[in-house]
Amino acid sequence: MTESTALDALDPEDRKIITLARSARARNGVPEGAAVRDETGRTYVAGTVALESLRLSALQTAVAMAVASGAKSLEAAAVVADTTVVPDTDLSAVRDLGGAGTPVYLAGPDGEVRATLST
Repeated sequence: MTESTALDALDPEDRKIITLARSARARNGVPEGAAVRDETGRTYVAGTVALESLRLSALQTAVAMAVASGAKSLEAAAVVADTTVVPDTDLSAVRDLGGAGTPVYLAGPDGEVRATLST
């Protein structure tokens, strides 16, 4: 499901993960920044990993960081990128930990939410 969501209409915690994802992208000079929030409210922030031997999207990396830190589920996720789509593999990673219906916010580099996707 895709729908446009005004940034100011979002919960402050959802705005926070979008801001963190945007910061990770800009700070690290990577194509994507992502952030996820777990069931306890902890956030995990990551950028794209592009090594010769390992390639992970920013969202896959953020989910992996949450799992490695002991998260049991996700409340929400955010991706900041130039793209207008989130690959199914990324949505699957969120669904694996967060379950069906976990919102994934896709925002542009300016932080404006382009779509709210549901896993």
